[in-house]
Amino acid sequence: MSKEPEFTVGIEEEYLLVDRESLDLIRETPPGMFEECERRLQGRVAPEFLQCQIEVGTGVCGSMQEARDDLAHLRGTVAEVAESHGLALMAASTHPFADWVGKRRTEKDRYDTIAQDLQEVVRRLMICGMHVHVGIPDDDLRIDLLGQVSYVLPHLLALSTSSPFWQGHDTGLKSYRLAVWNEMPRTGFPERFDSHREYQRHLEALIRAGLIEDGTKLWWDLRPSARFPTLEMRIADVCTRLEDALCVAAIYRCWLRMLYRLRMNNQRWREYRVMLLNENRWRAQRYGIDEGLVDFGRGEIVPYGSLLDDILGLIAEDAEYLACTKEVEHARTILARGTSAHWQSRTYQAAIADGADPPEALKKVVGMLVRETVADLP
Repeated sequence: MSKEPEFTVGIEEEYLLVDRESLDLIRETPPGMFEECERRLQGRVAPEFLQCQIEVGTGVCGSMQEARDDLAHLRGTVAEVAESHGLALMAASTHPFADWVGKRRTEKDRYDTIAQDLQEVVRRLMICGMHVHVGIPDDDLRIDLLGQVSYVLPHLLALSTSSPFWQGHDTGLKSYRLAVWNEMPRTGFPERFDSHREYQRHLEALIRAGLIEDGTKLWWDLRPSARFPTLEMRIADVCTRLEDALCVAAIYRCWLRMLYRLRMNNQRWREYRVMLLNENRWRAQRYGIDEGLVDFGRGEIVPYGSLLDDILGLIAEDAEYLACTKEVEHARTILARGTSAHWQSRTYQAAIADGADPPEALKKVVGMLVRETVADLP
């Protein structure tokens, strides 16, 4: 076995672009806006499938402080460029009232292929997520940990939820984004493989059959990145607050190191069948942190706060080692004051109570999201 991985971290976030006057999503990107972002961020910004979306990605970061500085710069720069074009940046996984019909897609070969292949499924993909890469250079170690991480993915989703509204109504879900995403092929929990060689053999079977071009079209909640020697966590909603995003990323990073420590002691995390894990995935999607998840060891639904205590206890040593105790402990703040999904619902209900009609109340939600997206930037 090679030396211990450094567990470097990289974070990708997708944002929505909102017209400052109507507070609706834009139909198409203003001329020159993306080019200005690219000039200022040099390869760390990218268009998304729809022109009302934009994606940023940090560099390879050795610490959460480095990730914080990088992500804050990216958010702040794109927000500044957007403002100069009469737009606002919104970090939420769905827009509360925008309609996906008529939104222009980005002209790009990859997106042309996806549009032709997936048709209506991809046309309504007006959603944003957060992806967290953690560096694991050893191929077989990366695949071994892939098979053990799924247990904690619903817990991370619950902390990140930011998509309770869709096309003007309350869906009753904390993460409606996942419901939209689930219409895509090759989503959900990852498959399990005994080795990197086995993973490659199955991937190549799909490529040879002409089903996909490469591993970037495995859209699992967690996947071996096709571009980097990382495990890429993809289940999370994009967090409205920067500190919440860093918290989710830090917990994921520490969880991987905890699994590595177990492996070094000839132990491993118990692997549960997907039929069980899917129950927690659904509960996180539906309730977020509100109604608890299943503790399969106890065989019962347990309050999220209790599960969070367990998680933070398990990774305390790793958080200290990786110098990110502050970031993982921020999860207790999220638990106490709620996720973006809670703020959105509270803002909507408060506006209705003050006499606003539903469309006005939803605009209040958008205004709040726009403010909170940059509220904790330095």
